[in-house]
Amino acid sequence: MAYNRICMHPIFQHTVHRPWPIPQSKCLLYQRWHDLLFAHWPVDAKVLSPFIPSSLQLDTFEGQAWIGVVPFWMSGVRGRGLPALPYLSRFAEINVRTYVTDGEKSGVWFFSLDAANRIAVRVAQKYFCLPYYHARMKCDLQQNQVQYFSRRIHAKAPSAEFAARYEPCDEIEIVPKDSLEYWLTERYCLYAKKKSGDVCRAEIHHLPWPLQRANADIETNSMTDALGISLPLIAPLLHFSKFQEVAVWPLRKL
Repeated sequence: MAYNRICMHPIFQHTVHRPWPIPQSKCLLYQRWHDLLFAHWPVDAKVLSPFIPSSLQLDTFEGQAWIGVVPFWMSGVRGRGLPALPYLSRFAEINVRTYVTDGEKSGVWFFSLDAANRIAVRVAQKYFCLPYYHARMKCDLQQNQVQYFSRRIHAKAPSAEFAARYEPCDEIEIVPKDSLEYWLTERYCLYAKKKSGDVCRAEIHHLPWPLQRANADIETNSMTDALGISLPLIAPLLHFSKFQEVAVWPLRKL
């Protein structure tokens, strides 16, 4: 029997929703994600394709590519079998992402990830080969509204800033599997490229996303400027999720 199937962690007690079986090996990390905003814009696939390694394909929904900006904050970040250390386990993060596939598993491709913890940034860069940057960040919850601010301060990195107020505006829903909302959020792996050029995949597990439609007043968003990608001048597709607990596995070369 697989280790994770007999693990007492509650997220391993529900796996039937996954698009492929849970990994048989031991996970590496646990994380808790809080007060997420999924802000998505449709973008021409021709704009995003040059950023994707040749061994992967840009994933699309009914022929349309999407780019997402996702602010949230983390807690309980810890290695499997280890306690969560106070300074390292709780910090804000914002990522810019699109969606890719290797032909078998559809996952997330990150253009950037900004975090408010310098040590966490270094660890993620080293062990997950992800484009993490250190940022000055603030995430305040006032009743149901999240006030979020991020300004990149990473040495020699391109500038990027995000400021917004957002909140849920509808009831929690587990979205249908054939919906765009499911396609954008229910992703159970990430892809990354090492300095050697090798493309790798890290498996992820979590329960189905409890999504709510959201309102957002985005005051500043230059998160894609360094990529040379201009977001369309339309309202983004917005979803909120209060909480998700996640298990992450090590990178494995494709």
